[in-house]
Amino acid sequence: MRIAISVEIKDEMNSVVAQHFGRCPYFALIDVEGREVKALKIVDNPYYGHHQPGQVPGFIKQLNADVMLSGGMGGRAIEFFNQMGIETATGADGTVRTALENYLGGELTGAEPCIESVEHHKRDHH
Repeated sequence: MRIAISVEIKDEMNSVVAQHFGRCPYFALIDVEGREVKALKIVDNPYYGHHQPGQVPGFIKQLNADVMLSGGMGGRAIEFFNQMGIETATGADGTVRTALENYLGGELTGAEPCIESVEHHKRDHH
């Protein structure tokens, strides 16, 4: 299983989890078997600072991720991931190591659109 995590810095397992998935500079990609980490790679977010809806989920899909963990995520991004069959979980924080342990331990599940996204959506549709 390959897990993608939005991160602020490149520091292997100590990379800090980014609180907004689309606006993070990097993604950590962790290949796990059971609870064992087999590989870790950190890649640049090619859409950092300027992304259109669907671009970043498409990029994560190209990286063959099965799961996307982030501090926060917009509702549209969650929809894109659902359509692509990629599991999402928000509320991740701390380091990659912490987020991974929380996810593998079953404490980090499900994705809720961040408040900012919900408010943004309301403004666009009134």
